Amino acid sequence: MGKVYHLDLDKNSVQGARIALMPGDPERSPLIAGAIAKAYGTSSSAIASKREFTTCLAEVMGEKVLVTSTGIGGPSTSIAVDELAQLGVKTFIRVGTTGAIQERINDGDCVITTGAVRLDGASRHYAPIEYPAVASFEVVSALISGAKEAGVSFHTGITASSDTFYPGEERTDSFMEYKLRTLRGATQEWRALNVLNYEMEAATLLTMTSAFGLRGGCVTGVVNRGSTGSITAESLKAGEKSAIATIVAALRFLVQN
Repeated sequence: MGKVYHLDLDKNSVQGARIALMPGDPERSPLIAGAIAKAYGTSSSAIASKREFTTCLAEVMGEKVLVTSTGIGGPSTSIAVDELAQLGVKTFIRVGTTGAIQERINDGDCVITTGAVRLDGASRHYAPIEYPAVASFEVVSALISGAKEAGVSFHTGITASSDTFYPGEERTDSFMEYKLRTLRGATQEWRALNVLNYEMEAATLLTMTSAFGLRGGCVTGVVNRGSTGSITAESLKAGEKSAIATIVAALRFLVQN
């Protein structure tokens, strides 16, 4: 096969990589790849950039690892996961930022997602809503080991994955002050059901990887209090740092499986 359309990659360019790390922000692709190269004494390089999809290639213990940005939300994430699967990738891990909704979770902590509430639309094009969005046990285990090794405070559990940042996460700083009746009180309900956090891509990625028979996972660094909190430069840096430190350490466990 030739190049996949959106990612501008082919099988030659990915060099047999079986693991893809998937930040939302294109600027985080070289940041994560560089952190991998530094930690493992290897090198990294940018290999493609088209639309919201920026891909870098790194190496861990002789294994090639891709870092491909997804952009924001389920639709663009679904494209990235689908096209990388076509190129032979077997393990997909979202690496990003999040807003916590449980009081015990602090800025700079990590959330390791075990499953996601499917508040998106894209995942429904791959499996009916009754199908669970769950992370691979092997990936969750590796992320836990990585967080412990990196000394990162972490929490494991359910993530609410919304199609929208403002109404879907019941934010108070939206231009539209009116909240649809179906969304009013959503944060209180998810909190009561022990949901840990809000983000926008995990449900799509986890549904797709399970449906494809592949491995999926998600680790996000906490940057604010979901639905109400503002994001500061300090909290953003702390959340990014913890998520990247966790995944970089986790890779040594992932490449062995």
